[in-house]
Amino acid sequence: MRVLVTGGAGFIGSHLAEALLHQGHDVMVLDDLSRGKRENVPFGARLAIASITSTDAERAIFEFKPDAVHHLAAQMDVRVSVANPVLDSDTNVGGTVRIALAAANAGAKVFTLSSTGGAIYGEQDYFPADESHPCRSDSPYGISKRCGEIYLDYFARKRGLRTVFLRYANVYGPRQDPHGEAGVVAIFAERMLKGQTPTIFGDGKQTRDYVYVKDVVDANLRALNNDKAIGPYNIGTTVETDVLELAQRIGKHAGFPGAPKHEPGKPGEQRRSVLDAGRAKRELGWSPTVEIDQGLKETVEWFRSRLTK
Repeated sequence: MRVLVTGGAGFIGSHLAEALLHQGHDVMVLDDLSRGKRENVPFGARLAIASITSTDAERAIFEFKPDAVHHLAAQMDVRVSVANPVLDSDTNVGGTVRIALAAANAGAKVFTLSSTGGAIYGEQDYFPADESHPCRSDSPYGISKRCGEIYLDYFARKRGLRTVFLRYANVYGPRQDPHGEAGVVAIFAERMLKGQTPTIFGDGKQTRDYVYVKDVVDANLRALNNDKAIGPYNIGTTVETDVLELAQRIGKHAGFPGAPKHEPGKPGEQRRSVLDAGRAKRELGWSPTVEIDQGLKETVEWFRSRLTK
């Protein structure tokens, strides 16, 4: 199968491209390399350097003629979306529509969107949130991802694309970018390994559901290979971890003896977030397999290996 991975030079996308190659697929990575890194693109994958908001991306898709698309390229920082909602919308709404239309015109049959379970629901009415929870995002980022889902539902009904929305919890793991990406695990790991004091915004009692990148890749593969998979699936662990506990766990693996400093909280960030992934288990056969302490250990070791190079 010919599979396109947008954002495939980035954190999650590069892991997914590797896994697709291992399954024997013909893989093309589409990435503008503004955040992704050329060295992340796995051997054997084609690389098209283009923004998802450009006609160059459309041409690359037309020439490759993918059977399936995994759309991960995005503006993914909640704080950036609050500061610049127009940029966020142009990338996450306009870019998604452009890629979906080009994919449909090129004959693609499956389109999987990397959406957000953390930001799309906003402050939750109940815990954990399932897919029927109201979508009341407190940030333009969550709103733009929901808009992408709605557009893809249109393409499913009018163009015959099988569309899947994977609503990720907070994904972490090796290759996460601690600079300019919404990844507290990566930021804390790098700073602690360098002996620098990390910053917690707010009191640190805000909670998130942290899911390891290998489990997220597995969810993508299951969505691709299950012809009945359609619509939204939460991809999370149902386990809440607050930022204070997260910092303590990372500090243990990094050998960091200090304590984080605190600064005022940031707008657009919710207090508690945790996902019910029951639908993914029932319909995709997916469940998380990596417990948070093991995942954090592997992540810290990866960052440690990078600092010694």
